[in-house]
Amino acid sequence: MRISGITIPEKKRLEFGLTTIYGIGRSRARAILREAGVAEGAKPTEVSTDDENKIRRAIEQFKIEGDLKRQVSANIKRLKDIGAYRGSRHARRLPARGQRTKTNSRTVRGNVRNTMGSGKRKVEKK
Repeated sequence: MRISGITIPEKKRLEFGLTTIYGIGRSRARAILREAGVAEGAKPTEVSTDDENKIRRAIEQFKIEGDLKRQVSANIKRLKDIGAYRGSRHARRLPARGQRTKTNSRTVRGNVRNTMGSGKRKVEKK
């Protein structure tokens, strides 16, 4: 089963398989299947072509994959261009939503190997 260029995994339930499409999470997948009248526990191999087309039509209502990625990157570019604080955080590759950076976000900043100690030198006992 292919939807908008993405192959849905054959062995997973549709509820989870639809989440491989960028822009569709579990809650949206459930809503799509409810709208199409397909059981959440059904697998892509068990679904008829009519149901498959109903799922496709339900998904076409949403912005997914390339369009959504373009929109997100355009929003971030707009924030950078107008000089917003959030835009500057994106430009520096730092957390943009108020998270602390002293102890967390090390992988983003590149400080993975700098482990913190007590700051006090350990003196060898003789």
